[in-house]
Amino acid sequence: MVDRANRPSALNAPSAAAPEAQVDIVGSGPSSKVVATLPSGESVEVLLYGATVTSWKSNGGKTENLWLSEKAALDGSKAVRGGIPVVFPVFGPPPKSGHPTSSLPQHGFARTSRWEFLGKTTSEDTLDSNSVKLDFGLYTTGLSDEARKAWPLDFGLVYSVTLAKDSLQTVVNVRNEGEKNFEFQFLLHTYLKVKDISKVAITGLLGVTYIDKVLNATEHSQSDASVSITGEVDRVYAGIPQNTTSVVEDGTPRFDVVRDNLQDTVVWNPWIEKAKAMGDFAPDEGYKNMVCVEVGAVKGWQKLEKGEVFEGGQTIKSLV
Repeated sequence: MVDRANRPSALNAPSAAAPEAQVDIVGSGPSSKVVATLPSGESVEVLLYGATVTSWKSNGGKTENLWLSEKAALDGSKAVRGGIPVVFPVFGPPPKSGHPTSSLPQHGFARTSRWEFLGKTTSEDTLDSNSVKLDFGLYTTGLSDEARKAWPLDFGLVYSVTLAKDSLQTVVNVRNEGEKNFEFQFLLHTYLKVKDISKVAITGLLGVTYIDKVLNATEHSQSDASVSITGEVDRVYAGIPQNTTSVVEDGTPRFDVVRDNLQDTVVWNPWIEKAKAMGDFAPDEGYKNMVCVEVGAVKGWQKLEKGEVFEGGQTIKSLV
């Protein structure tokens, strides 16, 4: 795979004469985060630990779009429960043996490593709307000794988070910086906030084949036009032909999740028993107010040769 000629376009920002976004680094150590606020009030917060987006507010800052557990660890002690954790270089439990990721923990090391804030970019897009792009980097030298030993390959990750008035774009650039080829999986584990899961429908997956992890990882085809959540759901939809998956609540469109250079999406809700069993999931009934729609490349493996680059991501549009 070579450097992409057609990269995801930045959701850019204001003219020089207009007010610019305010960007601050808040806190210190493992709890430090980057907070960006547009002149119109929309905001995003990104924890440097894991480069995890923990808050995204639209509608002038009045509407929180991401679900974050009340018991989420925000001190660098463990992966964050909620927001948008970055999963790399393996999705779920790694292969038991014989694979370069076999020694890694579930979901890899990106969400449990401290990233570097590379800076902000602001400009003006064709709609003359405010936006700001925040870049974060993770490199081989930034890994813990444990992670480096488990995955001794040279790589570079740049994660771009672009806040616009009604959308959030998150794009990951993966580069092979070593002499050896490597393969990886990648996922953005997005927790979307909803008012009532019983009134939620997810559209854009009709006819797509999925692996149902609740039903012993059996393969099925999505036969209904929408996915309703009436119990535990853990499905991997692969090779989705269209680029948009939508979340509708009580008949009203709530989110459009638009994939770029990614064909897979995980739909997840723990429901009652699993939510209670997770020590960092709170409140227990929080499953009623969230649904995970997670874009990624998780069916099989992405392969990169020396110097090659993979780039993919999403744009989430808030429709209220």
